[in-house]
Amino acid sequence: MSVDPRRLLILRDVAAAGSISAGARTLGWTQPAVTQHINALERSAGMPLLLRSATGVVPTEAGRAVLSHADAIAAHLDAASAELEELRSFRTGTVRLAAFPSALATLVPQALKRMAAAGGSSVQVKLAEAEPDEAMAMLAGDEVDLAVVFSYADTPPNRTGPDEAKNSFQALTIGADPVDLILPPSHPAARKPALSLADLADAEWVAGCPRCRAHLVATTRRAGFEPRISHSTDDYVVVQSLVAQGLAVSSLPRIALEAYRSPDVVVRECPELAGRRIEVLFRPGADRVPSVRLVLRHLAGIR
Repeated sequence: MSVDPRRLLILRDVAAAGSISAGARTLGWTQPAVTQHINALERSAGMPLLLRSATGVVPTEAGRAVLSHADAIAAHLDAASAELEELRSFRTGTVRLAAFPSALATLVPQALKRMAAAGGSSVQVKLAEAEPDEAMAMLAGDEVDLAVVFSYADTPPNRTGPDEAKNSFQALTIGADPVDLILPPSHPAARKPALSLADLADAEWVAGCPRCRAHLVATTRRAGFEPRISHSTDDYVVVQSLVAQGLAVSSLPRIALEAYRSPDVVVRECPELAGRRIEVLFRPGADRVPSVRLVLRHLAGIR
């Protein structure tokens, strides 16, 4: 037996109206069209579902049984409609977002604060910390909906996931992030009026994530030397602690310094250091999902 749920709902309207003609008026259909659907449902059931008379219709025992299911279907459809309306109007939903550490400490909380201040939404944002390559892998694997990543201004942006299918993502640029030199106050270059990378050719360095380390090496090579990298850490607090103790020099993006800046280091601008572009990546079409679009808008600072 195969039951068409649409016909169950027609049966429900007819039973509630008390007659086929009244049910047809409720549905806005012709009486023959409604009769055709009821007859087809009864053929599928293999027994009468309505007893017809000149005064109207009365459900049979089988009719009462299927009507209970029709009521459940109608309730589920009403709930689905209400949930879709909530999602469509930004009032609810969940967005999974991965971001690199300094963005997770600055840009993302600022966006969430803007979203909360705007009001009228209970969209939940679930956060995960991930460096750009890991965040793109998570996006490609459908573990997250949005990935906040960075790339260097003098390097072509990488918008392709590292999975076998090489998923291509859409990107929204949300900001530029200058990179500064971080020196111990005791370093001779810290007091120079004009500082260049060549002044640090003999220094020991702290390097960050693989992407940051590779960019540091490429930049210092262009300046004519190979950096002596003695320490590696992604933690910008640890970087500044090492520098403050006079153990090394380093470079840090401006938003990392916004998240935490040690009073015991010297921060100097250096034109030779290319800044970073910060982008939000998402799968094509994801920006049409209302909850995702809402989070994107606030990440971009659009109210």
